[in-house]
Amino acid sequence: QVRLVESGGGLVQAGGSLRLSCVASGSISSIYAMGWYRQAPGKQRELVATITRGGGISMYADSVKGRFTISRDNALNTVYLQMDKLKPEDTAVYYCNTKNSDFPYDYWGQGTQVTVAS
Repeated sequence: QVRLVESGGGLVQAGGSLRLSCVASGSISSIYAMGWYRQAPGKQRELVATITRGGGISMYADSVKGRFTISRDNALNTVYLQMDKLKPEDTAVYYCNTKNSDFPYDYWGQGTQVTVAS
Protein backbone atom coordinates (compact mmCIF):
# COMPACT_ATOMS: atom_id res chain seq x y z
CA GLN A 1 0.00 0.00 0.00
CA VAL A 2 1.10 3.52 -0.82
CA ARG A 3 -0.41 6.59 0.81
CA LEU A 4 -0.18 9.94 -0.94
CA VAL A 5 -0.79 13.29 0.74
CA GLU A 6 -0.98 16.39 -1.43
CA SER A 7 -0.69 20.03 -0.46
CA GLY A 8 -0.20 23.43 -2.02
CA GLY A 9 -3.38 24.09 -3.95
CA GLY A 10 -5.33 27.32 -3.71
CA LEU A 11 -6.61 30.40 -5.47
CA VAL A 12 -4.26 32.48 -7.58
CA GLN A 13 -4.56 35.22 -10.17
CA ALA A 14 -3.76 34.50 -13.79
CA GLY A 15 -0.03 34.78 -14.38
CA GLY A 16 0.73 33.72 -10.83
CA SER A 17 2.47 30.66 -9.43
CA LEU A 18 1.73 27.76 -7.13
CA ARG A 19 3.76 24.77 -6.00
CA LEU A 20 2.11 21.45 -5.28
CA SER A 21 3.72 18.81 -3.09
CA CYS A 22 2.92 15.13 -2.70
CA VAL A 23 4.45 12.98 0.01
CA ALA A 24 4.39 9.21 -0.39
CA SER A 25 4.51 6.71 2.44
CA GLY A 26 4.13 2.97 2.75
CA SER A 27 5.48 0.63 0.08
CA ILE A 28 7.89 3.19 -1.37
CA SER A 29 10.21 0.63 -2.91
CA SER A 30 7.56 -0.41 -5.41
CA ILE A 31 7.25 3.09 -6.90
CA TYR A 32 9.01 3.63 -10.24
CA ALA A 33 7.33 6.87 -11.33
CA MET A 34 5.34 9.69 -9.79
CA GLY A 35 3.23 12.30 -11.44
CA TRP A 36 0.36 14.72 -11.48
CA TYR A 37 -2.99 14.52 -13.20
CA ARG A 38 -5.82 17.02 -13.20
CA GLN A 39 -9.54 16.99 -13.71
CA ALA A 40 -11.61 20.03 -14.52
CA PRO A 41 -15.41 20.07 -14.05
CA GLY A 42 -17.11 18.11 -16.80
CA LYS A 43 -13.83 16.87 -18.25
CA GLN A 44 -11.85 13.68 -18.08
CA ARG A 45 -8.81 13.34 -15.87
CA GLU A 46 -5.69 14.16 -17.86
CA LEU A 47 -1.98 13.74 -17.41
CA VAL A 48 -0.08 16.89 -16.47
CA ALA A 49 3.46 15.64 -15.83
CA THR A 50 5.36 12.57 -14.70
CA ILE A 51 8.88 11.84 -13.52
CA THR A 52 10.69 8.57 -13.03
CA ARG A 53 11.86 7.87 -9.53
CA GLY A 54 15.20 6.48 -10.56
CA GLY A 55 16.50 8.49 -13.50
CA GLY A 56 14.47 11.64 -13.09
CA ILE A 57 13.15 11.47 -16.64
CA SER A 58 10.17 13.76 -16.97
CA MET A 59 7.42 14.34 -19.48
CA TYR A 60 4.73 17.00 -19.76
CA ALA A 61 1.41 17.58 -21.39
CA ASP A 62 1.75 20.00 -24.30
CA SER A 63 -0.58 22.45 -22.56
CA VAL A 64 1.83 22.96 -19.64
CA LYS A 65 5.24 22.69 -21.32
CA GLY A 66 7.40 25.67 -20.52
CA ARG A 67 5.18 26.71 -17.60
CA PHE A 68 5.17 23.75 -15.21
CA THR A 69 8.14 21.89 -13.77
CA ILE A 70 7.99 18.51 -12.05
CA SER A 71 10.72 17.42 -9.67
CA ARG A 72 11.25 14.82 -6.99
CA ASP A 73 13.19 14.38 -3.79
CA ASN A 74 13.64 10.67 -3.22
CA ALA A 75 15.06 11.19 0.25
CA LEU A 76 11.78 12.82 1.25
CA ASN A 77 9.61 10.56 -0.95
CA THR A 78 8.13 13.74 -2.36
CA VAL A 79 7.19 14.94 -5.83
CA TYR A 80 6.63 18.61 -6.60
CA LEU A 81 4.84 20.48 -9.34
CA GLN A 82 5.96 24.07 -9.79
CA MET A 83 3.28 25.88 -11.75
CA ASP A 84 4.15 29.26 -13.25
CA LYS A 85 2.30 31.59 -15.60
CA LEU A 86 -0.96 30.01 -14.56
CA LYS A 87 -3.99 30.40 -16.78
CA PRO A 88 -7.70 30.14 -15.97
CA GLU A 89 -7.80 26.92 -18.00
CA ASP A 90 -5.41 25.36 -15.48
CA THR A 91 -8.24 25.40 -12.95
CA ALA A 92 -8.87 21.82 -11.84
CA VAL A 93 -8.45 19.33 -9.05
CA TYR A 94 -4.88 18.09 -9.21
CA TYR A 95 -4.14 14.50 -8.22
CA CYS A 96 -0.85 12.94 -7.30
CA ASN A 97 -0.23 9.52 -8.81
CA THR A 98 2.35 6.80 -8.45
CA LYS A 99 3.14 3.96 -10.81
CA ASN A 100 4.11 0.83 -8.94
CA SER A 101 5.68 -2.46 -9.83
CA ASP A 102 3.22 -4.34 -7.63
CA PHE A 103 -0.55 -4.64 -7.87
CA PRO A 104 -2.62 -2.47 -7.91
CA TYR A 105 0.06 -0.62 -9.94
CA ASP A 106 -1.56 2.83 -9.48
CA TYR A 107 -2.16 4.90 -6.37
CA TRP A 108 -3.90 8.25 -6.15
CA GLY A 109 -3.94 11.10 -3.70
CA GLN A 110 -7.12 12.75 -2.51
CA GLY A 111 -6.70 15.72 -4.83
CA THR A 112 -6.03 19.39 -4.26
CA GLN A 113 -8.01 22.23 -5.83
CA VAL A 114 -6.23 24.79 -7.98
CA THR A 115 -8.28 27.79 -9.05
CA VAL A 116 -6.88 30.45 -11.37
CA ALA A 117 -8.88 33.66 -11.50
CA SER A 118 -8.86 35.78 -14.64
